[in-house]
Amino acid sequence: MIDLATLIAYIAVVLGFVFIPGPATLLTIARATSSGTKVGIATGAGIAAGDVFHTVMAMVGISAVIATSATLFGIIKYIGAAYLVYLGIRAIIEKAPVDPAAGSLAISAGKAFQQAVLTEILNPKTALFFLAFLPQFVRPENGSVMLQLMTLGAIFVLLGLFSTVVFAMSAGRLGTFLRRNPTVLKWQGKVVGGIYCALGVRLALQQR
Repeated sequence: MIDLATLIAYIAVVLGFVFIPGPATLLTIARATSSGTKVGIATGAGIAAGDVFHTVMAMVGISAVIATSATLFGIIKYIGAAYLVYLGIRAIIEKAPVDPAAGSLAISAGKAFQQAVLTEILNPKTALFFLAFLPQFVRPENGSVMLQLMTLGAIFVLLGLFSTVVFAMSAGRLGTFLRRNPTVLKWQGKVVGGIYCALGVRLALQQR
């Protein structure tokens, strides 16, 4: 089982991720503001379903590597750390969209769900993110690596779904606020980027 201190730290970090506007949040807002709250929630559910897929893939791959090869684990760890730092630097320097709903067209809830699932599953950045992020909170001495990864993944998916539902239900006012306050969009990227970079450094320094 995951120890309480690690679990609390993990939940705190995940809450920071899911409630700081990022790509999933902006996609949900765009769908909700253009097609309604129901479509926004369906989009969030699709993203969550895609994250379930990536969690399962991470569970199978990471648990096997941890169990069989310290060398391979180290390689994946450093690749993951480098990728997180890359994401962080990119988030810091790239320009934020002026209008998260720009160019959005009306769409049904079912179609929005399908598109969100496919987009999330086919996003290699999401796969690499799960491979880089989840191992930071796995402690082999705490028992089954597979069970720990499953628990961490489930928490991430549920908190992510909760946040997208909240954003979808508040999309009207939130979308207007974001459009009228470009500074928020500008600085959210820098905040997210700083978190990514910090996690990358932490992952690189973590021992097996």
